[in-house]
Amino acid sequence: MDVGLYYQSKKLKINDKKAVASLGLVVSNIGSKVSYSVKRDFIPINLRLGGGLKTIIDDYNTFGIYADVNKLLVPTQPVYLKTVTGTDSINNSTNEKIIEDGKDTNVGIAKGMLQSFGDAPGGGKEELKEINYSIGFEYWYAKTLAIRAGYFNEAKTKGNRKYFTVGLGLRYNVFGIDFAYLVPITQRNPLQNTLRFTLSFDFDAFKDQNKDTAPVTPNP
Repeated sequence: MDVGLYYQSKKLKINDKKAVASLGLVVSNIGSKVSYSVKRDFIPINLRLGGGLKTIIDDYNTFGIYADVNKLLVPTQPVYLKTVTGTDSINNSTNEKIIEDGKDTNVGIAKGMLQSFGDAPGGGKEELKEINYSIGFEYWYAKTLAIRAGYFNEAKTKGNRKYFTVGLGLRYNVFGIDFAYLVPITQRNPLQNTLRFTLSFDFDAFKDQNKDTAPVTPNP
């Protein structure tokens, strides 16, 4: 299940230019645990908060800047107490590993989502590293051609995905196509040389187009 909220302002005035602000919040992949082996694991429940500002320069040119932050709502693995030989210490009464720092991840879905905001073994500093952030820019000409660029950042200890993106978008009548190319910063990144594309169809524009071309029945 996904739950989201979206807000878009009426047209604003910035230096005598019209602008539109937007804000969105979504929690996605809310669901039960799955079993890949004997243990049941959390699926990647995700929280994303983002916003943007689009400025209408004139009848042909618009420019937008957008940013969002992203965090997994799953418990962080704790640090377990080690024995002198380097193995995990076991509680003889419960037969469970002894947690040295962090919290137990064997919890329910709702508790795990809430717990994810304060269970990192490294404290607040590590919690901040669990937040990914990205920023992007978009330029439109005549609502037909778009030029885009962006940057995504993830902490080194949490996956180390860092890359720039460049892209183009084209609109023709009710059809649209968008391309994006990922330029990784880190060496031997699995995302390097990745090309993404999207095909879209504007149903509202299609309905409006049909209205304009529909034959008019003359009055008797």
